[in-house]
Amino acid sequence: MHLFPAIDLRDGHVVRLYQGDYDQQTTYGNDPVAQARLFADAGSTWLHVVDLDGARTGNITHIDVIRRMCDETSLKVEVGGGVRSSGTIDALLDAGVARVILGTAALKDWAWFEGLMGNPTYRGRVVLGLDARKGKVAVSGWESQLDATAVEIAQRVTDWPLAAIVYTDIATDGTLQGPNVEATREMAEATDVPIVASGGVGTLDHLRALRALPIQGAIVGRALYDGAFTIEEGLKTFESVS
Repeated sequence: MHLFPAIDLRDGHVVRLYQGDYDQQTTYGNDPVAQARLFADAGSTWLHVVDLDGARTGNITHIDVIRRMCDETSLKVEVGGGVRSSGTIDALLDAGVARVILGTAALKDWAWFEGLMGNPTYRGRVVLGLDARKGKVAVSGWESQLDATAVEIAQRVTDWPLAAIVYTDIATDGTLQGPNVEATREMAEATDVPIVASGGVGTLDHLRALRALPIQGAIVGRALYDGAFTIEEGLKTFESVS
């Protein structure tokens, strides 16, 4: 199980949104690279980064900061938000990113997404981001919704060479009230692609509940920034037997 500490970027700052609402933002710092170093120094091996400006506009805006995170730490970095073209994927991989998260672009242009998976360059380097509100997939920075459910799409890509699916339950995101364990379990059972859970983790007990699922790991943001538990405690919990 991997613990993915999260850095959400907006206007160069480290922030968190409540349930994906851009009007409900908490700012935690103005030096994302320093925050990445803190996570690495605490023992983390992965970092989950979202360019919130990019998610909203469709143009990734923090690539220089992301490059520094890759260059100045030993972290394996995955990045999403505003990745809408193969050129952007290539730019992120060239910047040192371990894997790139596709959401809106993949879901709105399925033929393009399928074509990417036929290119050996991207196999095992692309993550599909499925963000769900009441089961239905949301896109464009969560500001619009598709008819398809997250489970339906997960089933559709079950034999694709994806690195993972990041599954976010929007209703729990940023709330610290607990992840949607049953929905995450349903996702894991619907596909052979590894699942990374996102949204709602606020305590070590929440991590223990996810530890019991057949998933690759979990993304944690606000709980770390608010001091609910430390990286060290989170890693120990995931490494222990439930």
